[in-house]
Amino acid sequence: MLKGYIPPYNATVVQRLLDQGAVLMGKTNLDEFAMGSGSTDSIFGPVKNPWSYSKQFREKRKACCPDSNESSDWVITGGSSGGSAASVSAGTCYVALGSDTGGSTRNPACHCGIVGLKPTYGLVSRHGLIPLVNSMDVPGILARCVDDAATVLGVIAGHDPQDATTIQDHILPFTLPDVIDLSKLCVGIPKEYHAPGLSSEILSIWTKAADMMEKAGAKVVEVSMPHTRYSIVCYHVLCTAEVASNMARFDGLEYGHRADIKDSTEAMYSATRRGGFNDVVRGRILSGNFFLLKQNYEKYFLKAQKVRRLIADDFVNAFKSGVDILLTPTTLGDAAPYLDFIQEDNRTRSAQEDVFTQCANMAGVPAITVPAGLSSRGLPLGLQFIGQAFCEQQLLSVAKWFEKQTNFCPLVLHKTHDNGHIDKRQSKSAFSL
Repeated sequence: MLKGYIPPYNATVVQRLLDQGAVLMGKTNLDEFAMGSGSTDSIFGPVKNPWSYSKQFREKRKACCPDSNESSDWVITGGSSGGSAASVSAGTCYVALGSDTGGSTRNPACHCGIVGLKPTYGLVSRHGLIPLVNSMDVPGILARCVDDAATVLGVIAGHDPQDATTIQDHILPFTLPDVIDLSKLCVGIPKEYHAPGLSSEILSIWTKAADMMEKAGAKVVEVSMPHTRYSIVCYHVLCTAEVASNMARFDGLEYGHRADIKDSTEAMYSATRRGGFNDVVRGRILSGNFFLLKQNYEKYFLKAQKVRRLIADDFVNAFKSGVDILLTPTTLGDAAPYLDFIQEDNRTRSAQEDVFTQCANMAGVPAITVPAGLSSRGLPLGLQFIGQAFCEQQLLSVAKWFEKQTNFCPLVLHKTHDNGHIDKRQSKSAFSL
């Protein structure tokens, strides 16, 4: 739909980075219009997870499947911001931006073994971000370490006259302490996040992380967030409804793709949108318009808005009870093989992959995923910390403490060249604007 389109201005987050001396290397691949959770539905083709070519994964894979084909035996990055995650994970850049509507920054960050941050709604400007769901979209940060994410957040956060939803307060740079005391921290473990399909490996590192924080002096308590069970259905109703509205601007008149149809304006609209959107985008537009029909508005859209308020209240009640941070899984398991992932449709996969992440978007609270270990297949596993609104300093400090404790093994690329030489590259954690 946007083939050949060149934006006439920079997004606020990009311009603020450029003003501080950052070098923009390029744009990254993603699911079309950020609709997906695998970065497999793009006009440019799917994004391959760099860990598919890691020493850790290849050695494990060769041991269990000696006849596997390396050209087709690769795993997904997650999505929708899979290209951004792959770029950072592979060491081609220090940080990358993504968009996070239901977990599109944290999901690929988890699968690629890097840090993924979704700031509080309103802390970072959305001006220049192509909207998916206006009430949930947040520019996200993908980085190799928590300090890098904090540095970038300090640059891009703050009021923007071009975005009325941003806060008015002046934001100071986020400086994280090297020594963090957890003795006054209360960590909540939501019992509803022990969801069907959660892998035993994720459950194990989740339990170990809670025990580790408790031993460090933190108070760890179980909390209940009773409306979590309805969140994924509620999210998809609201998501598709806003998608139907936002996608209306792509009609072939102002910019982007236009079908060569001269029969009528309506025929040109129809042909443009059919040729410019893939099946996933068209499907969500149809679903959203169905939910917004006069006879369905109260039954679906209005009811979903009420459920969203209850989900947000779950977070408010948890934090009012004395909990400072919530500790949850980020995904159900490690990255799926591409050939397995595409066996199910986009809607089903999105429901599975977003189950732990979209609640934070509906509540507008900040969340960060941090690498926590490797699976038995040699692929990254991550955990998610969810904080109180506009308490990024505390959230990032706790995430940094956890990062130091886990000492996650970085990606080691293991590729044999034509001359038989084995090239091993290890990504470093460093950043300077």
